[in-house]
Amino acid sequence: MQTPPLQDSTASAPQQTAPAGATTAPPLVIDVRGITKSFGRRTVVNQLDLQVRRGEIFGFLGPNGSGKTTFIRMLCGLLRPDSGSGTCLGFDVLREAHRIKPLVGYMTQRFSLYEDLTVTENLTFAARMYQVADPVRAVKSSLDRMGLRRFAGQLAGQLSGGWKQRVALAAGTLHSPRLLLLDEPTAGVDPGARRDFWDQVHMLAEEGITSLISTHYMDEAERCNRLAYIAYGNLLAQGTGEELIAVSGLTTWRVTAQEPHHAARALRGRPGVEQVAAFGNALHVSGKNAGLLRETMMLLESEGAACRPVETGLEEVFISLMQSHSPDVRHTGTEEPDGGKNGRHIPPYGGSGS
Repeated sequence: MQTPPLQDSTASAPQQTAPAGATTAPPLVIDVRGITKSFGRRTVVNQLDLQVRRGEIFGFLGPNGSGKTTFIRMLCGLLRPDSGSGTCLGFDVLREAHRIKPLVGYMTQRFSLYEDLTVTENLTFAARMYQVADPVRAVKSSLDRMGLRRFAGQLAGQLSGGWKQRVALAAGTLHSPRLLLLDEPTAGVDPGARRDFWDQVHMLAEEGITSLISTHYMDEAERCNRLAYIAYGNLLAQGTGEELIAVSGLTTWRVTAQEPHHAARALRGRPGVEQVAAFGNALHVSGKNAGLLRETMMLLESEGAACRPVETGLEEVFISLMQSHSPDVRHTGTEEPDGGKNGRHIPPYGGSGS
């Protein structure tokens, strides 16, 4: 039996007086439960629950084919869920997609504006598509806010990847949306441009705009207020970065050896060692059995390596989640409609993506 639709938590919930000195949590912008989507016999999103509050920057992480893009498309009304219930911006995701679309800014994985139009022409077209009341004024304001004034007359196709993404963000915010859905917006963009892009996202958050952002970069994940990790349609964990690290139960050591590659091969399979990843000239070795891992590190030190405990990071947490996920699902997998071809792979053992 299908779960009945959730009501708008910001409109229908009874008003309650908060205790003196208590802070009221911002209202939920996304509140969905049991969202499921299949293509043929393949389940791409499986019973996913997610709540995101107003003004949050919420990171959505997972390897290619996990269902991230499919879930984002369901939220903005481009795909209809097979089952589940909930609201987005107070509107029912199953019955009121047409009311959600005008209030959302959606940025796809690839640059989707017209490369043979200038920046101003692209933004003007987007403003008219969104039926912005004063498109000329809105475009000028967007050019200034996004630092695009000097590129106003340049063809979009001649811009670098970072500036293209900034134009796309400008186009997605021309109509003053209440929610941004950004699908791997910085894939293939250089570090400086990525930082500038995220500065813009945080600026928008200060204005009360909520962002749901899919990313593969751990430094970007650390800039999010909260995170969710999805693997092949299943939500594995969600919370703040600190919460995810705390509940992972992982202990991590930094190992420096004369021959790091040899040390990495020797460490795999030793007691307490669950993952080994190269970090520059050193190795990060992690596991959940702190006692066994410490014994292995002491033995390694007796063999001439330098070992010291370090803080566990989000990368170790997400690799651990991948390793602990069902082998059946990991090997058969699920795919988004585009086959994940536009994304970057989060490797299960810390290597570089293909």
